[in-house]
Amino acid sequence: MSLALIPDDRPYLPRGVRLHDDRVRGSTVLLAPEKAVELDQIGVAILTRVTGDASFAQIIEDLAQTYNAPAAQIEEDVQRFLVGLRARLYLMVH
Repeated sequence: MSLALIPDDRPYLPRGVRLHDDRVRGSTVLLAPEKAVELDQIGVAILTRVTGDASFAQIIEDLAQTYNAPAAQIEEDVQRFLVGLRARLYLMVH
């Protein structure tokens, strides 16, 4: 089974997983049961678009427009990031 997202997949954070503004560290972390993952700005940019409503293709398009970057490169980077989260069950898809 491949964990790669297809364009129509709508990724979402499952119950118990959420973004949190860590004021002590001055960063955003992904909180999961008994785990906190500190995110860089790219991770935050991606995960703030993971709503469960937006498709993978829409997320790529939004990031490409926002950062004026080639969609193909954005897709490769986002795919790698989201597959990593999905493998750890920090991300699900509809």
